[in-house]
Amino acid sequence: MRILPIILAVVVAAALYFVIIDRDATVAYLDGLRSEENAEASVQEEAETAAEAAAEPEALMRVVVQRSIAREIDSAVVLRGQTEAMRQVDVQAETSATVISDPLRKGAFVEAGQLLCKLDPGTRQSTLAEARARLVEARASKSEAESRVPESQARLIEAQAMLAEARVNQNAASRLSEGGFASETRVKNAEAAVASAEASVEAAKSGLSAATSGIQSADASIESAAASVAAAEKELERLEILAPFAGLLESDTAELGSLLQPGSLCGTILQLNPIKLVAFVPETEVNRIEVGAMTSARLAAGGDDVAGRVTFLSRSSDPETRTFRVEIAVPNDDLRLRDGQTAEIVISAEGKRAHLLPPSALTLNDDGALGLRTVDENSAIIFRPVSIIRDTTQGVWLSGLPEEVDVVVVGQEYVTDGVRVAATYREQTQ
Repeated sequence: MRILPIILAVVVAAALYFVIIDRDATVAYLDGLRSEENAEASVQEEAETAAEAAAEPEALMRVVVQRSIAREIDSAVVLRGQTEAMRQVDVQAETSATVISDPLRKGAFVEAGQLLCKLDPGTRQSTLAEARARLVEARASKSEAESRVPESQARLIEAQAMLAEARVNQNAASRLSEGGFASETRVKNAEAAVASAEASVEAAKSGLSAATSGIQSADASIESAAASVAAAEKELERLEILAPFAGLLESDTAELGSLLQPGSLCGTILQLNPIKLVAFVPETEVNRIEVGAMTSARLAAGGDDVAGRVTFLSRSSDPETRTFRVEIAVPNDDLRLRDGQTAEIVISAEGKRAHLLPPSALTLNDDGALGLRTVDENSAIIFRPVSIIRDTTQGVWLSGLPEEVDVVVVGQEYVTDGVRVAATYREQTQ
């Protein structure tokens, strides 16, 4: 007897019992098993979701950041100006006369004191001789007046002595008259003698005063005559018009035979060695320039490079442009620099620490201030205002930043202060 068919029969009978006779209990049991499996699957799925969420980073704006370290630079002041003659003078006549010298042609170099125009003297030599004669006459008059003073002084002394004698006689006559020893007539005669002596003293004083006045009058005559001589000599000096300094003639001198009046032009002289570079500094830069600072410049025409020093910095601004005039002296031994040439001027100033960054990194904040957006140690954005020191082909030199700073160079327009970012660093290539 085989046992396997019996076991199969029992199993089938039991299955038919649970499916047909006890169906409800069977269905409830199967539903319970199915619920437990679903719960385990849900817990597992939630755990996997939480793990994935924990592993996935926060969604941040990605930006490119460049780390910059400040460097020392020569913060020169760059200006645009022009050359200007150190001195330019219109040499003019000071008297009226006809030119009797041949003219010098423009472009000629003249030395200081060289004759430019010579004028006809006319009767000026005679005027000088007359003034000198009057001076001699005045000096002779003074000698004569001085010789009268001792005579007048002697007469005064004599008159004073006669007055003293007359007073003694008057005193004696008065005393004798009181004692009855002299007549009244004698007393009157003594008094008359005193009066006459007093008159002589006054006359002598007047004579001395007149002699002294004669000396003073002679002194005045001498001064007048000397002034006439000086005027005549000066008038003769004005007949020769000389170059006040060495330089180039910018115009022909006055033509032979032309009549010059006071103020008429004899010639124009330029001093071009040294020559000046003239520019105007804005008020924001003027405090960075000092007298004596080294300067270099490049001329627009020809591209010649020159160097010099600042010789003048105005203390008063132009009322229209609010700029300050600056002058630089430049050697010009060969006179190759001309008056009025345009030049780009670089004036050295005190060095400062600055960052060299690409100009594309610059941006504006909500207030319109120019600056950079930087990243701090917490990867948060900070806007920092900056000042442009110099613009070069390698980038812009900026001040107003810390010694070391991380600057957003790509994506700065899409982030604001306080926003955290995902930074990708790149090396500085400038």
